[in-house]
Parts: sequence; C-alpha cells; structure tokens
Amino acid sequence: MTNYTRRYAPGGSYFFTARLQNPRSDLLISQIDLLRDATRLCMKRWPFEIAEAVVLPNQTHMIWVLPDGDADFSKRWRLIKSSFSRHVPAPDFITPSQRKRGEKGIWQRRFWEHLIRDQLDYERHMHVIASAPVQAGLVKKASDWPFSSLSRRKMGLDPLPIKTTAPVRSAQDQETAARAS
Repeated sequence: MTNYTRRYAPGGSYFFTARLQNPRSDLLISQIDLLRDATRLCMKRWPFEIAEAVVLPNQTHMIWVLPDGDADFSKRWRLIKSSFSRHVPAPDFITPSQRKRGEKGIWQRRFWEHLIRDQLDYERHMHVIASAPVQAGLVKKASDWPFSSLSRRKMGLDPLPIKTTAPVRSAQDQETAARAS
C-alpha cells in the first residue's frame, strides 16, 4: 500500500485539487448547490476559510486557510465528499474495489494537497485557479466563469488575507534581496 506523506501545518494555507472518478462528468457544476451545501455543512462543523476556489465540471481547486491549532484537512474533505455523494445517484458502474470499500464511485479516492509556503507560492496557485476554466476550454476569459472566486472579486469582494507557514516578504524586501545577490 502506498504511504502518502502529508505536510500538516496548523493554521496554514493549503491548495487542493479534488477530482470526480469520471473525467467526463459535469456533476460538480450540474449539482453546484449540493456541493455548496456540503461545503457549508463542513465549514459549520470544522471551520476553515476558502480563500480562493474554482469549480469545474469534474474537479475543483481550492485554497483553504485552516484555523490556528488545526491542520486536519483530510476530515474536512471526507465530510464534503461523503455529504455530496450521499445525495447524487450512483454511477452505472462501480469497480469491485470501490464496492468492497463501500464507496459510491463518485470521487477519486484521494485528493492532492500542497502547503502554501509564501506569497509567491500563493500567487502561483491563485494563477492555477484563475486560469483553470480557460485551460479546460470552458471560457475564453477566466472572469467569465461563474463558479470561481474570480467572479466574486469582479463583484467587488476582496480576497481573504493570506496565512502561510513562512513570513511573507513584501515586494520591497524582495527587491532589496535581489539587489544584494
């Protein structure tokens, strides 16, 4: 069995990608209200902030900020995935492995996570989120995709402050460091 190494940083910011089992499915956008409800339920039980997010037809990318003293993102994803899966019909085919584990076969078993290290790292992952609908061929301009935090900012809402595991250096600090090297 594969041993996944996860970096846990209580109160840290993380980038996540969670995918549906069926890459051709549009379940996440056709059932967007259900996904939102599952996420709200999770946030009520185990608080966290969603700093940035995009929901595509078959996957979602998010940046979460966990509360101080808490690094358990796995239980949050487990609740979101299970709450969502309980309320959608099962796919036509479930593998014997999924059946044995009691899985419904909606989501891929795992998710991908990355601990945000600093401001530059945050900006890179924000770019991944902002450009995802364009790269998927869903829209020509990222701001046209309705299931993205980018559309939230278009309406005048500010992004959440960034929390990282390392001090975030200002642009002035970076210029000074670049000149010194």
